[in-house]
Amino acid sequence: MRYTLLDTELGQMGLVGSGAGLRRIVLPRPAKGTVLKCIIEGYPGAIADSTPFGDLPQRLKSYLEGERVFFDDELDLADTSPFRRVVWEATRAIPYGETRSYGEVARRIGKPGASRAVGQALAKNPLPIVVPCHRVIGKDGDLTGFEGGLELKKSLLQIEASSRC
Repeated sequence: MRYTLLDTELGQMGLVGSGAGLRRIVLPRPAKGTVLKCIIEGYPGAIADSTPFGDLPQRLKSYLEGERVFFDDELDLADTSPFRRVVWEATRAIPYGETRSYGEVARRIGKPGASRAVGQALAKNPLPIVVPCHRVIGKDGDLTGFEGGLELKKSLLQIEASSRC
């Protein structure tokens, strides 16, 4: 495993990847030490090396600065269940600047009664922003659950709503 840290508009972030692709994104935190602790706890023995990530660190910074950015990076989802993989792929297909409800995602994957399970799968999403779970909202339009907190979810949605093309 390899990792890199990056300084963004919203704080320090971290990326973890393997030879197969991106494995984890640590959302913005106020201190680099906090991000590093998250990485080391989840991936003991990971080596600092930004090479495997190409221009992803710069694209994440640009995204958080309000530029419209696409994340078509290879993902390493080897350690996830087939259900989570399907949910994350459906979530990845939500267009930039748009939202879908948990129920809409459930219907998209052919499991119309599984909105709660979709929410649980998204709660385990290790790749926020690249797998844009912030674009999934409650059926009544309310912002619900997000690893980085509802304020960050709101900020990401506002960034996309006011994005420069």
